Amino acid sequence: MNPLGPGDPLRLGPYRLVGVLGAGGMGKVYFGHDDQGRPAAVKVLLPQLSNDRHMVQRFLREAEAARTVTGRGVARVLAAQTEGGRLWIASEFLAGPTLEEAVTGQGPLPEQAVRALAASLADTLGTIHRAGLVHRDLKPANIVLTSSGPRVIDFGIARPEHGLTLTTTGQVPVTPGYGAPEQVLGQRVGPAADVFSLGAVLAYAASGVRAYTGGHVAAVQYEVVHGEPDLSRVPGPLSALIGPCLAKDPAARPTPDLIRTAFAAPRRAERIWRQGPLAEDIRARETGAQQWSTLPGTVVASPPGRRRLLAGLAVGAAVLGAGGGTAAWLLGGREAEGASGRKGAKAGARTWGPLAVADPFSPPAVVVDGTVVFGAKDGGLVAYGAEDGRQKWRAPNVTASAELVALPGGLIAAADGGGTVHALDAASGKEKWAAEMEAALLLAGNGDCLFAVTHDGDIRALDTRTRKPRWTARTEFGSGYARASEDHLVLQSDAGAITALELRTGALALFRAKGNRFGSIPAVHEGLAVVGGGSLIAIRIEDDEDVWTLAPESGQDWGSPTVDGGHVYVVAGTTLHCRRLSDGAKVWATDIQSVPIPSTRPQVLGDLVCDVTGKDPDSFDAIALRKDTGRPAWNHPQGSQKSLKLTSDGKRLFLLQNETATAVWGGTD
Repeated sequence: MNPLGPGDPLRLGPYRLVGVLGAGGMGKVYFGHDDQGRPAAVKVLLPQLSNDRHMVQRFLREAEAARTVTGRGVARVLAAQTEGGRLWIASEFLAGPTLEEAVTGQGPLPEQAVRALAASLADTLGTIHRAGLVHRDLKPANIVLTSSGPRVIDFGIARPEHGLTLTTTGQVPVTPGYGAPEQVLGQRVGPAADVFSLGAVLAYAASGVRAYTGGHVAAVQYEVVHGEPDLSRVPGPLSALIGPCLAKDPAARPTPDLIRTAFAAPRRAERIWRQGPLAEDIRARETGAQQWSTLPGTVVASPPGRRRLLAGLAVGAAVLGAGGGTAAWLLGGREAEGASGRKGAKAGARTWGPLAVADPFSPPAVVVDGTVVFGAKDGGLVAYGAEDGRQKWRAPNVTASAELVALPGGLIAAADGGGTVHALDAASGKEKWAAEMEAALLLAGNGDCLFAVTHDGDIRALDTRTRKPRWTARTEFGSGYARASEDHLVLQSDAGAITALELRTGALALFRAKGNRFGSIPAVHEGLAVVGGGSLIAIRIEDDEDVWTLAPESGQDWGSPTVDGGHVYVVAGTTLHCRRLSDGAKVWATDIQSVPIPSTRPQVLGDLVCDVTGKDPDSFDAIALRKDTGRPAWNHPQGSQKSLKLTSDGKRLFLLQNETATAVWGGTD
């Protein structure tokens, strides 16, 4: 814990603040206590954001996401001030190590302790799910071991179950190795994803090592999706119970209720947290918190007058160690840098950003006529100037999770929660038209048509001139990725099935049910559809014939392809390939230490091709290779393990990572 500094408040409501636990892009977390000496973790919105309506909504929305979760397994919220003056939320202070700290310092937990941990966490997950939420970030660092048992913290990315369709994002909002395969792939995430995370947590607690490992973050993600967990160090009886939690298929995972029953916590399990070395650690931290709460002269009376306090907002708690503390529930992301729009910047250099303005679950940005549009971290859409990074407009009533599609005439299509499509002017954000489409997911646009998956799972074409549906097709698509050419809409489902529909009528042009192992974003060019997956296949749509097929490269799957200038750029294994479109022959291949994630694809930037590299084991970075030789031109370090989404306007590369947006100069005039 750090001492208070200049500008830090001494008191907020009934709480006297005595130290700083941590800080993030939106706020600071202080250690404080009330006039009875009861400790609290007090989160405060940064003063410079207090007049920003959207930031205030974001601050409260994250608290609201956990307000309905009550029970012994989560941190209680004590009070909050939500209007007037500085906004703050005070939560129960949890004195104890995180599970990660406990295992790192003392080794794996005994079998009986793992059983007690499993039963307690399963019970807490059941409570969270019954409240209509999915935690989405259960990991050892978000579990605090207290004298009264484990507590789950950090509801920063918890979302309602009905609003969790994440497609074509490539975003992995959790620590690699703990997020479920469907979360890694950007697919729909439900309660079963928390069960997968619980399995990974229990494997770590029982063995001291992660169930999924790799030389870099991308390799870990690949193992989660395609590999098998390493449970060799987990005791046999526990391994048999943990294994089903890590099933690839969400439907095959047990429910929290079944997990609680199967692990059969021992009688008087609460004693596990009250005796032995772990209990000694917990008591030492409790003593430290008590000392900070009872320093002479720190007790203050409750402020006079009536304060509007909102009780019951659960936002997690900070964890204070004997020699220091960490804020475990802060928002991620860095402070937003002012827009610079530097001209003549060095290739690969930042021209503006990082701006802490993006929704972590936003799909890749869409660039239209010098405007970059993506999901805003406080909801809706936000648009910035591609050149100068200055905010142009916000649209709070549409959702980025339904995807964004560029339309002719400088328009951006987005959908609201009810399925109505809104066409917004990219330059001003003004709505040009709206049409009822029952859209759950926007797929693609082509000339005078917009294509979407409806709430019933049909594929629907909307005529953008008449604003009326042109046709609706029943398919086996479900969810996945799509691209439109002049004549066809090509779809590849999450399971790899390949479909092509005629644009005029919606009639089926081709269908391959067996597909290609998993889905990717198709590339469509002059009557050819190029799809990744287990193989890289170029299909002539007209007669459903393979022009060429490339088997898995070195046993590794193919990602989503990009076609440009008669060449196909695609990642296989950890290598970015350039292949001839005509026959699939290799032009060059460069190892970029990144695995293919279906929801991302290479971006063309003038004479460069860009993708995400994992060469730095601690960071996902952007890398640019020369299109003719495959030789590296530049690398833009990000310094973050969060997954990275790229978009190009031909001159600049736009990066979305966690909550930040950044523009990088490509070096092309």
